[in-house]
Amino acid sequence: MTLRLLLLLLLATPASAALRFVAELDGLDAAERAFTRELTRAAQASLPPQLKAQLDVAVPLAWSAGLPAGVSGRATAGGRLQLDRRLLQQRDQALALRTLLHEVIHLYDRLGPPARLRWYCGARLQTQGAVGLPAGCRGQGERRFRLSDDPRLLDLAGWPQRVGSRGEREAANDQVLRSPDRYELDSPAEFVAVNAEYFLLDPDYACRRPALHAYFSRHFDGWSAPAASCEDKYPYLNAATGPDQPVVGWLDPQRIYAVHYLLAEPNDDWASRWGHSMLRLVVCAPGRPRGPDCLLDLDQHLVLSFRAFVEDVQLSHWDGLVGNYPSRLFMLPLAQVVDEYTKFELRALRSVPLQLSREQIAGVAQQAARLHWSYDGRYYFVGNNCAVETLKLLRAGTDSPTLIDLDSQSPIGLLQLLQARGMADARVLDDPQEALRLGYRFDSYAERYQQVFATLQARLGLPAEDVEQWLDLLPAERRPWIAAADLRASAGLLLLEQAAVRRELLAAQHSLKLRYLDGEAEAAMREAGDIVGQLLLERGFLSRPADLLPEGYGLPQAREWQMLEARSQQRGDALLQMEARLGAVLPALLSRAQQARLLGGQANLQQLHERIKALRSES
Repeated sequence: MTLRLLLLLLLATPASAALRFVAELDGLDAAERAFTRELTRAAQASLPPQLKAQLDVAVPLAWSAGLPAGVSGRATAGGRLQLDRRLLQQRDQALALRTLLHEVIHLYDRLGPPARLRWYCGARLQTQGAVGLPAGCRGQGERRFRLSDDPRLLDLAGWPQRVGSRGEREAANDQVLRSPDRYELDSPAEFVAVNAEYFLLDPDYACRRPALHAYFSRHFDGWSAPAASCEDKYPYLNAATGPDQPVVGWLDPQRIYAVHYLLAEPNDDWASRWGHSMLRLVVCAPGRPRGPDCLLDLDQHLVLSFRAFVEDVQLSHWDGLVGNYPSRLFMLPLAQVVDEYTKFELRALRSVPLQLSREQIAGVAQQAARLHWSYDGRYYFVGNNCAVETLKLLRAGTDSPTLIDLDSQSPIGLLQLLQARGMADARVLDDPQEALRLGYRFDSYAERYQQVFATLQARLGLPAEDVEQWLDLLPAERRPWIAAADLRASAGLLLLEQAAVRRELLAAQHSLKLRYLDGEAEAAMREAGDIVGQLLLERGFLSRPADLLPEGYGLPQAREWQMLEARSQQRGDALLQMEARLGAVLPALLSRAQQARLLGGQANLQQLHERIKALRSES
């Protein structure tokens, strides 16, 4: 080392720092030398003490005119840093600092942590210091594992474990929305470097990507750069739009009492024969202390549901198998989910409490909020379905060792595994009536309809063997029994008549869908088809809220909320107008028989309402 180089080294770096920048200043004028010295000083001040101490090397730094177009910096295999000379010419201190820190993190990722062993014990992947293989385990040998190899980092970053692959990771990162820099998606190494830039330089990073900020802070022995004060709630889009429901909702982790595994039981439909996995957030009403009474606040509870967003009007078995549907995380009111499954799909729901700590509950809420704004995956009925997505959310949100080697592709199978590991307490279902009363089970209306029918058949002698036969009768064939019913029987008939009308509406919608797909050319059908297409396209923003906020990254911050509410309300109003237009043209598209059954059912409902009113007046 020449005397000149040693002198530059001493001038460029504080004596207490282990990491040393050795800037090549030959050929630079006075202003360029000053810019370079200020850059290395700022980098030294920005880096965590732990990193500087562990990366105990002299790092040569040079300005280069030979880097490829679009490349601002490079860390060579020999540990030399090159920065694009155009940064020097432009005097862009901020960009130059980001670039230098980015490349230093690459060096740290390659040279930082000590060597570790990796092995499999059964299906469980483990890593630790080089202390030898446990008995009965097969090893992969010793090598230096990087920060970008850390399973926890990979879970948070968006490279989760692939189902059935013994710990191997997904090849692509699908957390593509509201990214600070799409370059982070190229590889885990680039993800670490890009996010370390923001961790070191952006005070908002703690609020926009809180789980990753906490991860980097723990890794660097609790150190972090000055951070902004974060809000205690996360915005989300309520996919259950209606005239009386705000489009934007707020998720407050402090109000979540518990997380339940919510299972929609299977039915005979090919897309639903495995059931459906969801998570239920038991959210307490404002002002209520967290506790068991929050189970009564059903109107506050939220459901996290990964679903295949279908942008056309048909659900293709083949498309589901090959992943042609986007997979997105919806946040829905519990009441809508209960109605959707129990009334319309006639499927029961089981709500099983998960054994999670307060920190894990907050972690699930935080991870759900991040995925809601960033995730745009592909839905496969086998391989990346609702069970797989729910497990990945739980694994990243809770950081529970119990979930590391858990593997299931079926909703019921996942629930059984969670029970076997002691994470799900299914004892709440042991007493069916108590489970219904406390909201651990929501029974299918098919069960209620059959029970009501059996009672009515015994009282009135209805001309059908079961509820299905009764609902299949023409409305005129069901009408004579209304006049013979007392108050209690009238209430039962009203429930069954509502089911009959709902059934007719679903059948009418299905036939219209088939006609639309067959390309029938009548003007009314074309108009309805255009509205259906627009409606599906317009509803897309509810599953991809990031489209409303093209600026910024991560979780939206308070200064973005006003814009979010304004844009979402505008889109929500447009959606309601389209639904009204569609409702206006659909009746004319029904066949005479369909119109007669719908009108007859509605007439029966009106007659039942009037009879119940009269019987109550008499009593």
